[in-house]
Amino acid sequence: IERYGHRVNHVHAKDVRAEVLATIDREKESFLDCVLKGVFTVPGDGMIDYHAVMQALADKKYEGWVIVEAEQDPALADPYEYACIGYEALKQAALAANYRIVP
Repeated sequence: IERYGHRVNHVHAKDVRAEVLATIDREKESFLDCVLKGVFTVPGDGMIDYHAVMQALADKKYEGWVIVEAEQDPALADPYEYACIGYEALKQAALAANYRIVP
């Protein structure tokens, strides 16, 4: 963000589960394998510091979309429940970076 923040037009935010990432064999497993293992999740449920991300975006005067995204198995992670978790995490991080939330 520091280097290319001026080029950011929209943000798709997801998170990574550290405990799953630690089990990935990067030489043998594909992106799809990682998705199926549950490595990805929504913001606030993983290891990414979204307070730092939102502050970096604010420092670059970013004023675009921020979208919750996660490749997860809906049988294991209820989509509505996890969308709410992601929204709340991003909302709190944005507010801490002095963003105004527009409904």
